[in-house]
Amino acid sequence: MTTGVPPKDESLQTVGRFVGRNGAYYHRVFAQIHGESAFRLGFNGAAALAGPLWAGARGLWGSFWTLVVTELFALVLLGRGLFGDLGADARLQATKLAAVAQTRDLDAKAALQAGDSVTAETFHRIAVNLHAAADNALAQSQQAADSAPRLVVLGISLWLFLRIAFAIAANPLYARRYVAWRTRPALGSGFDTRRLLLAVLLLMMMYPLTVFRFTATEVPSVLLHVPVGGALAGVLAGWIDAGFAALYSHGSGFFDGMRDVIRFVVHALETVLVSTPWMVTMAVFVVGAWHAAGRRVAVLTGGAVAYIAIIGLWELSMQTVALVATAAAGCVALGLPLGIWCGRSPRVFRLVRPLLDLMQTMPAMVYLIPAIAFLGTGTPPGVVATLCFGLPPMVRLTALGIQQVPAEVCEAARAYGASDWQLLRGVELPLARPSVMAGVSQTLLMCLSMVVVAALVGAQGLGTVVLESLQYAASGRGILAGFAILLCAVVIDRVVQGSFAADAK
Repeated sequence: MTTGVPPKDESLQTVGRFVGRNGAYYHRVFAQIHGESAFRLGFNGAAALAGPLWAGARGLWGSFWTLVVTELFALVLLGRGLFGDLGADARLQATKLAAVAQTRDLDAKAALQAGDSVTAETFHRIAVNLHAAADNALAQSQQAADSAPRLVVLGISLWLFLRIAFAIAANPLYARRYVAWRTRPALGSGFDTRRLLLAVLLLMMMYPLTVFRFTATEVPSVLLHVPVGGALAGVLAGWIDAGFAALYSHGSGFFDGMRDVIRFVVHALETVLVSTPWMVTMAVFVVGAWHAAGRRVAVLTGGAVAYIAIIGLWELSMQTVALVATAAAGCVALGLPLGIWCGRSPRVFRLVRPLLDLMQTMPAMVYLIPAIAFLGTGTPPGVVATLCFGLPPMVRLTALGIQQVPAEVCEAARAYGASDWQLLRGVELPLARPSVMAGVSQTLLMCLSMVVVAALVGAQGLGTVVLESLQYAASGRGILAGFAILLCAVVIDRVVQGSFAADAK
């Protein structure tokens, strides 16, 4: 059985088969590194001379890219010091300032000839300031030009330091790859001509272009901008707009119905939460938290709702609760059955997982674009965007819980004649409950984090206060509203976790 550490008497043939070249040298080096004696600091001359080429040929791609990036920085410093016009930008600015100053001088003379001494004095003062700024820019240009030798010394010193440091670290890195090769021969041998050619091509492309980009006085636009410019983006954007318009024209009834349903549900919840006397709603929250999660969570809930009421954000908070509750209910209603399906069918999960990855990596505000296109502005698009953002964790964690149910338990239930529905209800869901409840908690928190984004399209609630605070620099009120959102998130998380812990007992 391979332990992952080469024995001291590792054969020269094995090391030679791995390294391909200089087998005797690396056999001795590997023996020193993995031997019982203290490790001695080594120096790989080939790594010092070839640098990233040596790393690429030996398959050490992490070292290759690290060395390429750092060497590029050193080479750019060296190139700018040798060939770059360091004072060009400041000199160009000085020229522009001097030209404007001359124009103001002419304006001052014209005003003086016209007998307007006040305007002439103003133009003269502006010209004097511009001339001073131009002189300052020229001085900065000269200072930048004088710094060229320092850049040369710094670039050479950094490049030498990198090569020496890599030469010292090369043998231990190569020995580590050798250990990995012994346990996983599929990694390939330590030297490969094809990898060397690839490294050469990469360096031939990156080094000259990058150094030229930062040293040339006039850089071709092809190095700065993609040749196609924004033409392709304009075409694709036109296609997407046309697709949205066609989809809405054919499904306007469906989208209008969805908007009306969401608006009705949110409005009904807002009516119940806002119109009911605040002390009744507060009592329901505290007592419900007590029954669900215990005394401590009830005290936390009471403190949170008292804070929200005292600072005058009660109505907005209830609107936020209505929006989050609607979106979270939709996430659970869609995510639970979809997660069960994914957990039971690996093929379905393979198909759904890329979509979940897309939904989780997509910036939250991007969801507002199609939501507005199909549902207009207001609360409905905010609810839909929140639902899309909060759905993936519910699906993933439900599928994970179903997949973690022991196969032996399911087989035993089927042996006793359990149907698929009985198996799901009596075995899989109870055993997967911790993961499912974690999904519910994560979904609620992610939905709550969307209230500020939803406010961008007109959804009411605490998010509107935060948004107005950003627009009008009202820091105090924005922080109070943000703290209210935080308390809502903490209370929801504690209630969900507490209710699960109580059921588990």
